[in-house]
Amino acid sequence: QVQVVESGGGSVQVGGSLRLSCEASGLAATTYVTGWFRQAPGQEREFVGYISRTGLTTSYGGFVKGRFTITRDNVKNTVFLEMRALKPEDTATYYCAIARRGAAIDVGEYDYWGQGTQVTVTS
Repeated sequence: QVQVVESGGGSVQVGGSLRLSCEASGLAATTYVTGWFRQAPGQEREFVGYISRTGLTTSYGGFVKGRFTITRDNVKNTVFLEMRALKPEDTATYYCAIARRGAAIDVGEYDYWGQGTQVTVTS
């Protein structure tokens, strides 16, 4: 059974940094793409970025503007979302998802989802 678990959320001040982790089990790390999405109350789920199976390719949503970095450790089946220069508008529940297909930026392209972790940016 495939499981996806996020961790690392919390409250941080404007301009601060936070690192989220996503650990997957039940699939070999090299068989899936990992994506991050976020959803604020009353808004649609938004693409944050994804990382390829090998970790050599990443892609980010337009709002990221170099502030976020996604990396992966295939030995530990873990993907990280490093966030810097956080803004109040980054406040949301952040979700990790995995896709067995290739590059994926749409919610519908992902097969398994975590439960989400809350990130709150305070001023």
